[in-house]
Amino acid sequence: MIARLGGLMLLGLLGLAACLAVAVSLGSISINLLELDDVTRAILLDIRLPRALLGACVGACLASAGVAFQALLRNPLADPYVVGASSGAALGAALAFLLGLTSVLPLAAFAGAVGAMLFIVRLARIGGALPVDTFLLAGVVVGSFLWSLVSFMLTLARQDMARIVFWLMGSLADARWSQLPLILPYLVIGLGGLYYGALSLNLLTLGEEAAIPLGLPAERAKLWVLLGATLLTAAAVSVSGLIGFLGLIVPHLCRGLVGPDHRLLLPAAALGGAMFLVLCDTLARSLRPGLELPVGVITALLGAPFFFWLLYSRRRLT
Repeated sequence: MIARLGGLMLLGLLGLAACLAVAVSLGSISINLLELDDVTRAILLDIRLPRALLGACVGACLASAGVAFQALLRNPLADPYVVGASSGAALGAALAFLLGLTSVLPLAAFAGAVGAMLFIVRLARIGGALPVDTFLLAGVVVGSFLWSLVSFMLTLARQDMARIVFWLMGSLADARWSQLPLILPYLVIGLGGLYYGALSLNLLTLGEEAAIPLGLPAERAKLWVLLGATLLTAAAVSVSGLIGFLGLIVPHLCRGLVGPDHRLLLPAAALGGAMFLVLCDTLARSLRPGLELPVGVITALLGAPFFFWLLYSRRRLT
């Protein structure tokens, strides 16, 4: 296991380094990393490198959270946004826009996501337990209600509507060095906590009826997974907006490569998500010169057909 994990990390880090090199080289101005002048060095260090690194962090957060939610809900079609955290983040961000507090937008989005998740957990609890089906239903209902509030705020924020919609689509256009310290601690803590409970995730995928006789404290494990996955999702959304499908696509691809053992799957998904989003963002800003697409549009264009394929595959197996 240690040898496989070491080899996986080495290959993943080499792949990520290659993706970062591609990302900082391509754009409206091509940059030769071996021949930098003052202008290209400024573009590289002040714009493209922080954007690529932030994209890597966001991708790692969303893919890791996707792995966790799929294990918790025992549903391969689950992703980080299925349980309402994204709706809470969108509401917090829209409120910040509406009040003119754009300087604290990441904090507002983060607080909204965490607040929504805490409310959903409280609502879904039955007799001290947290049934997975009830939790999922509560997340869908609360998420729908919060999205209706976001729609209402959009009608009030006339002058900021375009900015809010662009943010809701998911974008790394405003990436700055100062945003990296906002997300890195949550990436380390959230991913570290989930990896610490990787064996619990393995048992949760078997179902509570099978996991409890094997010694798993199911309720505590579920709360631990929720905490880690919510921190990762909230941190990602707070700096990039809503980037869909990544947490669905990458876990599936990585599960096919390394298997279902979360001791390998979590680091594989984190590195795979980082590479995937860096490349998607490079495509979003390079596809048409002079016009930048929200990266969430690219992930949706890739993710929707993937989602249809998953549904078709599951239907054939039933």
